[in-house]
Amino acid sequence: MPRIPIHVAYPELSFRWRTANLISRLIRMPAECVHLESHSPWMATFLPDNLFLRGKNVKLREPRRPEVSLCRECFTKVFQRDAAVYAGRVVAFEPNSEDVTQYFFVAAPDFEAAGVEPMLAEVLGSRLASDTGAAKCQDCERAAKWLWFSRSRVSNLDEVEQVRAAAAEHFCAEHGAQTVCNALTSIEHANLFYVNAPYGEGGAYLWI
Repeated sequence: MPRIPIHVAYPELSFRWRTANLISRLIRMPAECVHLESHSPWMATFLPDNLFLRGKNVKLREPRRPEVSLCRECFTKVFQRDAAVYAGRVVAFEPNSEDVTQYFFVAAPDFEAAGVEPMLAEVLGSRLASDTGAAKCQDCERAAKWLWFSRSRVSNLDEVEQVRAAAAEHFCAEHGAQTVCNALTSIEHANLFYVNAPYGEGGAYLWI
């Protein structure tokens, strides 16, 4: 599948040369931002245009942007750039900082194929459909399309009744993206193997 050149996809970032040269691309090594050379305790592999369904890597756009491994600061730049302009509805959950390894977006039509449990999928669909156009962002009064659940409100995604009953915090896309990003980057030590960008008309940011 063709990919967008790394300097075009991420013009605001600088990458370690040995991870972004031709050989690295041929062996499909993710390029690393220059800050990871100092052995950062926090790293996330950003695959913006990727989705894994039934074990298969599904393209979300073509050409797609390459996957990259990023420090906190670089991840913040690219994640918020993408997520803050997303026009769809989002339900997002704060992950458990002690054991999260993936934080990924799944659009509602892909819940089943992505392995989301049927009861959870039904509740997520209901939350996505609720309050459409009514709620305002608690930070700026713009229309709120992001519903955020901290761990104090939803401790685990297996707790479906918590997801159904919990009161959400409401944010516009800009402040929703900022809230999600802050939750991820505030983890002291992390190695996130898979974070993608939102796509489609609406869905959920889940974690494992």
